[in-house]
Amino acid sequence: MNIDRIRASFPILQRRNYLNSCSLGALSTRAEARLQDFVAQWHGFGASAWYDHWWERLGELRGRVESLFAAPPGTVALMPSTSACLAAIASSLDWTVRNRIVTTALDFPTLLYQWKVRPDAEMVVLESPDGVHIDPQQFADAVDDRTLAIATSHVFFTTGAIQDLGAIADIARRAGAYSLIDGYQGAGQVPVDLPATDVDFYTAGPLKWLCGGTGLAYLYTREALIPTLEPRITSWFASRDQFDFNPGEFRYHPDARRFELGTPGLATVHTALGGQEIVDEVGMEAIRARNIALTDRLVHGARAAGFTPRVSDSPATRSAVITIPHPRPESAVGHLAERDIIVDSRPGVVRASPHFYNTADEIDEFVQVLNEATR
Repeated sequence: MNIDRIRASFPILQRRNYLNSCSLGALSTRAEARLQDFVAQWHGFGASAWYDHWWERLGELRGRVESLFAAPPGTVALMPSTSACLAAIASSLDWTVRNRIVTTALDFPTLLYQWKVRPDAEMVVLESPDGVHIDPQQFADAVDDRTLAIATSHVFFTTGAIQDLGAIADIARRAGAYSLIDGYQGAGQVPVDLPATDVDFYTAGPLKWLCGGTGLAYLYTREALIPTLEPRITSWFASRDQFDFNPGEFRYHPDARRFELGTPGLATVHTALGGQEIVDEVGMEAIRARNIALTDRLVHGARAAGFTPRVSDSPATRSAVITIPHPRPESAVGHLAERDIIVDSRPGVVRASPHFYNTADEIDEFVQVLNEATR
């Protein structure tokens, strides 16, 4: 990994110590060039750019994401958001016999809100015994013949703990339920082979670790499951015969595109491709190895400075989302920003999220200035 060459591709790193990739991945010159190409094609071709350029970009992005997930062709749909992914999945499932959703208090609220607003849904929300993890046995104890799905995260946004997807999928399958994984916090920082995990659904997107921007999400569906599902919210992109423009007949697309909800945001499709190119070239194993090294340095440095990071004790289940309890997190984040160190806060914690383009010196500077702010 040529870290100097990589860092040169992200202009914000020349101006700031940017440790906030879990909120928004840094914009690369590669993504910016892709966006400029899109604008130039819009200027030069107008709507005809669809036929010679933009349609191919949609296929390219689906294919790159499928490769990221080690997934077969035709298993990834482009969606507007994780919320849209969850809504499409929910509309595809049979709620008449099973209606229980097992989720956790550590999951991102979007994953819980989807079921809270359904009057026919019963929720089981698992609490974390240590405030960091959920033991797979908790899922096993909670599922029964009323459980429709286990809906939980690949990486908890609250603690950065990485869950065992294979174990969750197995627990759900043995109970006759689906496994629905919110992978938005994990994709791009933690390698994943989705067919090997046997999960039914996995949602992700380019906003964070994939450095592609807002307004787009990815929905993976297990290949054998796709033809059995018919979402009740749909669009012309979900149609098998999209360009027949036949209002009298609708047939679902045979692959995961049956879940798609209209024309994707082309600007973000292009920036997502630029970010994905860099991730693909560096490689997920190299990204994960570097993030482990940066995260270990941050955790050890924070502990040496007297902080108690709320993270998994095992590097194997620790991601690059590091939350540090703090009495005045918003004030501390503001102090850090005055020193051009960009992190974020969540209730009761300062959250830092380094990525492969960061350096050990940036980690040390963050810990030093956070310590100064706290004193």
